[in-house]
Amino acid sequence: MAATEAPARRQRREHLARHSRHRSMTAHPPSPALAVATSVHNGERFLDAAIDSVLAQSFGDFEFLLLDDHSTDGTAQIIARHARRDRRIRVIPSLRKGRVAALNSLFDAARAGWVAIVDGDDIQHPDRFARQMAEIARRPDGERLVVLGAEVQMVGIDGQPIARPAFRRPLDDPGIRANLEIGAQLSHNACVVSRDAVRAVGGYRPAYRHAEDYDLWLRLSEAGSMANLPDRLVDYRIYPDQVSSRHVVEQMRNTAIAWLAHRARTAGLPDPTEHIATMPPLEELDAWFGEGAVRYVRRRILDRVIYSPEALSGDGWTALRDHVRRDGARGSRLWRAAARLVRAGHPIKASTIAAGLIGVPGLSSGV
Repeated sequence: MAATEAPARRQRREHLARHSRHRSMTAHPPSPALAVATSVHNGERFLDAAIDSVLAQSFGDFEFLLLDDHSTDGTAQIIARHARRDRRIRVIPSLRKGRVAALNSLFDAARAGWVAIVDGDDIQHPDRFARQMAEIARRPDGERLVVLGAEVQMVGIDGQPIARPAFRRPLDDPGIRANLEIGAQLSHNACVVSRDAVRAVGGYRPAYRHAEDYDLWLRLSEAGSMANLPDRLVDYRIYPDQVSSRHVVEQMRNTAIAWLAHRARTAGLPDPTEHIATMPPLEELDAWFGEGAVRYVRRRILDRVIYSPEALSGDGWTALRDHVRRDGARGSRLWRAAARLVRAGHPIKASTIAAGLIGVPGLSSGV
């Protein structure tokens, strides 16, 4: 009996071993060269075209991570439909609402060492991934490249190019670093980023809402080198109700604070924002970063909103009004801001600024 059972047990063990190997191979396929990360909130209008532009890339060795950030439109259904058609798509569950949480979830889920960031309303040029991955492969390991960006083509809702003043981002690490204070120098939606570097610096931070990418670039600049390709590889869609156009003051405030935190870290000082979830009131920043921090942040906000009719029509108006009242500010650029308010259809606000500029009693305390 035992002699006849031994071969049966051996066959069973061999069958289980083969099944285990097959299950391991199917559960853990080889890691792709690139992870494509896209989070979407109520993006059904442009999402099909955005996904199609990723799946049509000439470079195909990627996984496509799609996360629906608690949408209330047809976003989830669009993602599910594409996932059924292409095995490269992985649907990532959203554990917490919000862009920062979504981006961190995507980087946590990525199996590839490099992550291409794709917005759900943009169009990727067919060779974007091929161009960026070839450039990454060309660079020596000792360079410690942590992020590679590219130029973008601004387009409108209809996908047609928008004429904008010529702006060319610096291409090499020294050029990017030299200009980081005045702006990111990297277009977030056109970047390929080192997954391990992002994890090592702590990912995206919730306190830097609407400036989370700039804060990340500053911390990555302390960990390795950065570069841009000169080519336009993404059609970047611009339209009035985008988040970035609705929160200019908060975005600029957090951008300025991110620079102060970066300056503290590079001076060997603690980053006072390292473990916070929300930013302190602006008036407390001198206590956090030293004397002059409040004045610096206010100036950065004003420098941003004063040339933007959209910002002046929204929360940027309060920043401008308070600047005129508090500092007794004067200057031709403030008169031009009042003129922009008139052209934007806000004559009362313009009159309030004008009254403050000429020092008319009472009028400057208007709206």
